[in-house]
Amino acid sequence: MSVNSRRTNRIILIIIGLVVGFIFLAVMANQATTDGSLKGKVAVVYRSATCGCCGNYITYLRKAGVKVEEKITNDMTAIRKQFGVPEELSSCHTVRMEDYTIEGHMPIEAIQKLLTEKSSIAGIALPKMPSGSPGMPGAKYETFDVYSFDSYGSSSPYISI
Repeated sequence: MSVNSRRTNRIILIIIGLVVGFIFLAVMANQATTDGSLKGKVAVVYRSATCGCCGNYITYLRKAGVKVEEKITNDMTAIRKQFGVPEELSSCHTVRMEDYTIEGHMPIEAIQKLLTEKSSIAGIALPKMPSGSPGMPGAKYETFDVYSFDSYGSSSPYISI
């Protein structure tokens, strides 16, 4: 192996190490945003047994002071239907907190707004599984658009974070 190819290999390894390091820091910064601000609240999290990001989200809630009860299910579609989550707003787990449904990797700020306002909506949802959202790896590349929904399945913009 020539000196140039060894040097190139070292540079590539350094670049890979830096990229992995930046991803790790972004995930840790995302996870560190919780501060016990929902202390004493109780949440029931419905999730599939095979979903790792749901476990990460539960850790996020616990760091915010939430007492979490996990309910493992093989049929998340039925759970979302039971709590009136519109299909287009679905994600990988569903949370019940107080009288509300919270769908997906919801930031604490949106949950606080929901619980403070005591609005007549059925719940809020952060559709899909956006990169950098609580419990999800990666950096936040875009604004998180959270939607509210009512018991009839209608939805509207709620908050952008």
